Amino acid sequence: MSNSSATAKTLRRGSSDPDRPPGPNLTDAPSEASAHLEGGPGEDVVSRELEQILASTWFHSSKRSQEFLTFVVRHRLAENNQPLKERTIGTLLFKRPANYATGDDSVVRVQAGEVRRRLDQYYQSPPAEAQVRIELPLGSYTPEFRWLPRPSAPSGDSASLAEPIRPPAAAPAPPSVFTRRRVAWTAALLLAAAAILAAMVFWARHTKSTENALNRFWSPVLATPRPLLICLPEPILYRPSIALYKRHQVNPHEFDNEVDRMNRRPHLLPDEPLKWGDMVEYSDFGVSKGDVKAAFRLAAVANRLGKDNEVRVGNDYAWDDLRNDPAIVIGAFSNPWTMKVISGLHFSFVEDKGVFHIQEQGGQSRAWYDELDRNAAVAVDYGLVTRLVSSGTGQFTVAIAGITAPGSEAAAEVASSAEDLQRALGNAEWARKNVQIVVKTSVTDGVAGPAQIVALYAW
Repeated sequence: MSNSSATAKTLRRGSSDPDRPPGPNLTDAPSEASAHLEGGPGEDVVSRELEQILASTWFHSSKRSQEFLTFVVRHRLAENNQPLKERTIGTLLFKRPANYATGDDSVVRVQAGEVRRRLDQYYQSPPAEAQVRIELPLGSYTPEFRWLPRPSAPSGDSASLAEPIRPPAAAPAPPSVFTRRRVAWTAALLLAAAAILAAMVFWARHTKSTENALNRFWSPVLATPRPLLICLPEPILYRPSIALYKRHQVNPHEFDNEVDRMNRRPHLLPDEPLKWGDMVEYSDFGVSKGDVKAAFRLAAVANRLGKDNEVRVGNDYAWDDLRNDPAIVIGAFSNPWTMKVISGLHFSFVEDKGVFHIQEQGGQSRAWYDELDRNAAVAVDYGLVTRLVSSGTGQFTVAIAGITAPGSEAAAEVASSAEDLQRALGNAEWARKNVQIVVKTSVTDGVAGPAQIVALYAW
């Protein structure tokens, strides 16, 4: 077998992390795109594409992402038959000890997720000369290479191209080069000025329209002098007791300080029994990362609109507070006040035999469930924005919630985005109405992607 053929076969072979469940490998099936790799200059093309990616806007500012992508691509091009393991990358690239605990140190997993996100952003608008797409599949650290379709050349009339066109003998002499250039420059400047003017008019109208959508959505809260409450839930959280850590330490003094106990797991087998006393309730913990992100985003909107706001967590607020002040309540099943506020509305959160989803009451009776990937991690989530001009509290209330944390992030994104609100609600007369918006988001490594609006109801 020639070296080029071996390289091509190596490029087409999709390696996956053996630790993930078995599943189909898209690169194993021959296709029009992958067929071009056989006998082609695969290694050269991939290397050139790698250089383009590393120099792009998405990668040039992150040295660690550059190093990670270069490492895994070079490993694949070197015709290594063994798939890349997390420990191998951690040891060779991040200089971790050979026996380091991958469960406690997530540097490889986190960086792989960051590289996946940057690659997705890069390929949303790849350069016109890009020939191959470099991918890092979920659950794998071995990249895959796919040829991009080449634009077909425009067809022309070969006969007409073969014989040049000559002007008639009696044709007047053409204008001088200086005159032609002056006319061309004048025309170009006029066209550019017209285009800039049209763009300015469009942008002014678009900006005014979208800003109006944001102002109209939040206008009821601006009509009251009372501060806006931003209310996060604080579910009950349990941690292993110090005595449990001590009983299961492998090395002397391993869990003697709180830093170790906060950042490392006790050495327990999956089937090892525990007593209720081995778990301790911690009232200082339990706020969801997705809820916190949503709160920050919404507080920024309030500040932008010049509205005083206060963030309350857990027991820092009660029903009486919601009756006295306009409020944003965040979280679904983790926040009893959210469930009370949206109870009986057109869209609501429902738990059916341990399965959580958003249910439409009446109408088409639609339902939306989160979706999991092959590693049982959330891959698609749904959120709900509920805007009540006058809720059961008697005050203007907005509920921002998701089936899981990324859904809450997506709902907050829509409620804080003038463009998303304009796209969802348009110019309809809804300023005095109650509104519910169902949103969808794709999730990568626990991070919510752009929100998509899938359903709307106003009354």
